[in-house]
Amino acid sequence: MTRKMLGTLACALLCALQSASAQTAAPAPHYDAALAASLGADERGMRPYVFVILKTGPKKVEDKAERAKVFEGHFANMNRLAAEKKLVVAGPLDGKEGRRGIFVMATPDIEQARTWVETDPVITSGEMVAEYHKLYGSAALMMVNDIHGRIGKQR
Repeated sequence: MTRKMLGTLACALLCALQSASAQTAAPAPHYDAALAASLGADERGMRPYVFVILKTGPKKVEDKAERAKVFEGHFANMNRLAAEKKLVVAGPLDGKEGRRGIFVMATPDIEQARTWVETDPVITSGEMVAEYHKLYGSAALMMVNDIHGRIGKQR
């Protein structure tokens, strides 16, 4: 390949890359700047969260009445945190390897998430312990609780 051909090929590649870059930099056709801002979205529609894995803790609450009270408080606490827009997603896991549930917390700060999670009776009782991880995900997760409230027949 001659130098002239290499130069032409390099120029063509550069033009193609610039064209692709210009296309990806353009706003999406249905982009809603106000919605993105209200959800804390970055330019990719993403935001940082803390992902929490709830695992079996060192102290199983044996007394049935006390256990019922702990879990009643657990669900009340999740509802409160969700209403405060701190808890984005929650759900049970299959229990394999002691993993019993997850929380996705609306903060990039693990210490802040820890203070919220430590208000939960399953944590304060020792029934469960929490493991914390940083997560970068869609800012649309912030809408899950609002949508869930419209699709569940029972609360």
